Amino acid sequence: MAKLNLNQLSKSFGPVEVLKPMDLEITDGEFAVFVGPSGCGKSTLLRTIAGLEESSGGDILIDGARVNDTDSSERGLSMVFQNYALYPHMTIFENMAFGLRIAKTPKDEVTRRVNKAAAILKIEHMLDRYPKTLSGGQRQRVAIGRSIVRDPKIFLFDEPLSNLDAELRVQMRIEIARLHETLGATMIYVTHDQVEAMTLADKIVVLKDGRIEQVGSPLDLYNAPANRFVAGFIGSPGMNFLDGTVEGAGNGQCCVALACGGHVALPLRDAPAVGAPVTIGVRPEHVSLGGAADEGVAATVLLTEQLGDETHVHLSVKGSEGAIVAQVRGQVKLRSGTGVTMMIAPEGCHLFDETGLARRDPAAAQPEIAAAS
Repeated sequence: MAKLNLNQLSKSFGPVEVLKPMDLEITDGEFAVFVGPSGCGKSTLLRTIAGLEESSGGDILIDGARVNDTDSSERGLSMVFQNYALYPHMTIFENMAFGLRIAKTPKDEVTRRVNKAAAILKIEHMLDRYPKTLSGGQRQRVAIGRSIVRDPKIFLFDEPLSNLDAELRVQMRIEIARLHETLGATMIYVTHDQVEAMTLADKIVVLKDGRIEQVGSPLDLYNAPANRFVAGFIGSPGMNFLDGTVEGAGNGQCCVALACGGHVALPLRDAPAVGAPVTIGVRPEHVSLGGAADEGVAATVLLTEQLGDETHVHLSVKGSEGAIVAQVRGQVKLRSGTGVTMMIAPEGCHLFDETGLARRDPAAAQPEIAAAS
């Protein structure tokens, strides 16, 4: 186990700055997930930490020691890739033991470590088999086992589940979470899947265009996103956004007139100026259907997704950039084109200013919403 610090770390490929200078701390035993859209720099960041890419600036510290100039094989890290990279002509035992044998580890120690890792991953009955006889999930467990036997300071995972089908992804997600609990090791995990990030992480690092947008626990990012990008990326379905204009501010309140009709009153001391364009964000679970027409917002049903225990209703609302999604409990059947009244729960409202930054007053009460008269 180890602590990792990045101090103004950057990475460029020629004139292109892929990673802007960034600071980050991952504590001993923490499970950190790097998440973001394709091309945001998360895999490049992981590879730079691993020493597979040379940094262009800043420092990488492991337990306080600078490792920028240390060879990747000597940093005490172990990496699990998207592709399993198993040797097809070797048994599972031999695949897991290969790195230890290259390091001239005593034979008895090799056997002990491989058997211990296999027991943790529940693959001890497969050690004499070959990779071609294993399923995708079993091959990924072998790849993880190959990392475990090295007893690394930090485990690095680069989208390890992306080649698996949906059911196996869920199963392996559970197994990786259990592995972290069992080993208590420091782990850094890269994914573009925010569901994986929410369910696995102690700490999520959201990246966009080579910059860190926000760092925090899954619920911190879900409940208090720093900006509109994080708000829209974290959560499934994503946050809904409604355009509005500040029509009044004072006495710790900010009143916003929504383009779709209605007003939102938020407790906010540092409010944008009157007349400023803003965006109100609300998550699907805080959008409901029904109620009096003069108490909500008029909407039209575009699409209904039946998920069994809940229904996602996609709505067209005046003034919104895209469809608004309402997450309704139970099984609701609504035809496309049906007119409904959309209600927004007070606790579901977030305010983002013209730059996309969230404006909030942590000490204030939850915002209130009222329909236009």
